[in-house]
Amino acid sequence: MAMGRGSANKVTMALGLVFLCFILGSEVVESAVYTVGDSGGWGFNSGSWSKSRRFKAGDVLVFNYNPSIHNVVTVNAAGYNSCKTPRGARVYTSGGDRITLARGTNYFICNFSGHCESGMKIAVTAA
Repeated sequence: MAMGRGSANKVTMALGLVFLCFILGSEVVESAVYTVGDSGGWGFNSGSWSKSRRFKAGDVLVFNYNPSIHNVVTVNAAGYNSCKTPRGARVYTSGGDRITLARGTNYFICNFSGHCESGMKIAVTAA
C-alpha cells in the first residue's frame, strides 16, 4: 500500500518532534541536585563541602537547615569575603531552599550574627 505525500510529512514531523523532545530532555537530565553539607545539611562545617565536587551551570543546590537559627543569602565576592549582606541580596528562609547555579562562582552565606564569620559560607564554581 502506497503512502501519500501527506502521510510522509506527518511521519517526518513526528520523528522530528520525538528528536526534539529527546534533545530537550537531555538538558534536564544533565543537571544534578546536590545537598549542601550532605546529611549534615547547611551548617558551620559546610565550607569545604564543595571542594571535591564539579558543578555545572544549571545544577541545583539544596540547603537544608533549621530556619529559626540559620538562613541562606546569595552574595557577591565582596559580600562573601566581608560577611556582609549587600543591598538587594536574595535571602532564603525556608529551611529547604533549592538554588540553581549560574555559570561562574556562586557565593552563599548565613547572615545570622557571627555565623558567616564562624565559617558558615560557601563558594561554588559552576562550569
